[in-house]
Amino acid sequence: MNAFLLVVASAFLGVVSVFSSAALAIEPSSDVELSQSPSVDNLLQEVEEYNQEGASQAQVTSINQLTDVQPTDWAFQALQSLVERYGCIVGYPDSTYRGQSALTRYEFAAGLNACLDRISELIAASTADLATREDLATLQRLQEEFASELAVLRGRVDNLEARTAELEANQFSTTTKLNGTTQFIVGVPIEEDDTFSDQAAGGYRVRLNFDSSFTGDDRLRARLQATNIPQFAGEQLGYQAGQGGSNNVFLDDLTYQFPLLNDRVNVLIGANGLDIDDFANVISPLGQSSDVGALSEFADPRQYEQAFPGTGFGGGASIGIIENDDMRLSLDVGYVADDATDPSAGNGLFNGAYATQTQLTLISDFVDIGIMYSNSFTNDASDFDQGVYTLDGSAVANTYGAQVNFKLTDTIELGGGIAFSEIRGISFRPDFELWSYQGTLAFRDLGGEGNLLGILAGVPPYTRELPGQTRDTGFLGEVFYRFNVSDRLSLTPSVIVSTDPLNDNSNDATVIGTIRSTFRF
Repeated sequence: MNAFLLVVASAFLGVVSVFSSAALAIEPSSDVELSQSPSVDNLLQEVEEYNQEGASQAQVTSINQLTDVQPTDWAFQALQSLVERYGCIVGYPDSTYRGQSALTRYEFAAGLNACLDRISELIAASTADLATREDLATLQRLQEEFASELAVLRGRVDNLEARTAELEANQFSTTTKLNGTTQFIVGVPIEEDDTFSDQAAGGYRVRLNFDSSFTGDDRLRARLQATNIPQFAGEQLGYQAGQGGSNNVFLDDLTYQFPLLNDRVNVLIGANGLDIDDFANVISPLGQSSDVGALSEFADPRQYEQAFPGTGFGGGASIGIIENDDMRLSLDVGYVADDATDPSAGNGLFNGAYATQTQLTLISDFVDIGIMYSNSFTNDASDFDQGVYTLDGSAVANTYGAQVNFKLTDTIELGGGIAFSEIRGISFRPDFELWSYQGTLAFRDLGGEGNLLGILAGVPPYTRELPGQTRDTGFLGEVFYRFNVSDRLSLTPSVIVSTDPLNDNSNDATVIGTIRSTFRF
């Protein structure tokens, strides 16, 4: 009787151990005498102790749920047959599924779920490729065998979709992204007038942009800059990246832009660093960026420089008039005050140097066009002509400009522009007109994706209406080639040529060779 109880207790102990995650094996041996076995009361006490210990542990997963699905298993072969017939899993570029390795049950359930969705789509669409009765029976059996894994998988997907929806509805970045550029420029005067610098010189410009977004569509930018770039032959022959500098770090840009009315209006406001060409597309493919465009400052269409050479505080907007897949027609307006932070007389937000701009911009697959008007005031009239003429005192300018760029092919673009300013002197006479025009030719992706060969030629701002001042007309041209070494590094050799520099035919022609390396991070 005691032996029988011992056997029963041992079996009971084995059953309890499965559910309590405690492994206990009691195998009575014929070599052990009954008198040496523990009492039934002791065995039951041990069972109770193991049971109480297991109550605090998680239930062990069923052994069949820990087994991988092998390629030789019926379930694996059944799913592979469904995949090949209905294309519910595409694993390789030739649209084939080459399952040859074992899968975990959850990996298998993911594939099964894809086939369930695919066959449900076919049934809902009532197509000719409806699933057969045999395939539906196979699916039902697979669903039953992997019911728990499918439930877990769908629960995870639902949770992920809910979290994704929450993120999309509440996009708010508490962090600021850092990006920036570093330029190294080396210039060598090849030919120059005796009055200009004749030594090779190098310089740099570093920009660090701190960008933040509060809705996912807006951007708050604070830019720090340090620069020191050589100046060879006056501002007219300067670089887009700027000239001079004291190596000091300063706040170059502080702006905030955001969309309105379902993105039909894009608003830009700034407390520092705004220029009127920030409110509108300058159209020219060579003047879009001082980091990757042409090197010469002349590449920036002259109407923007003639209108207002300064930067400052202001705001503006680009208002979409017509928008579709083929074109966008917008009205771009803006206002900039150069002395907005100075509250003294003759300065401030509305009583100092300022510029207003209005531009009608067309962007399409074949041609881009920008027609602009600007009214501006400055306390130093020489700003309008880049210091070419001797002008003392304040002046008002009405500037008109047009820029066009034809996209002849996917890689070749031809364009140009004209700028005209009526300048009325307030503290000097006479009034005068200022003219400038340029042509551009761009070959994109020449020699590799992202590369650019650019040709620029034109006449810098000139006038023939100032008594005692030069009446000559200069010419300026540039050829450059931007070569992308990598996604983050480009090298740009350039040759800049100027005849009659500073609009004075007594100055010899000047040729400057330059190479620019730009790092983006």
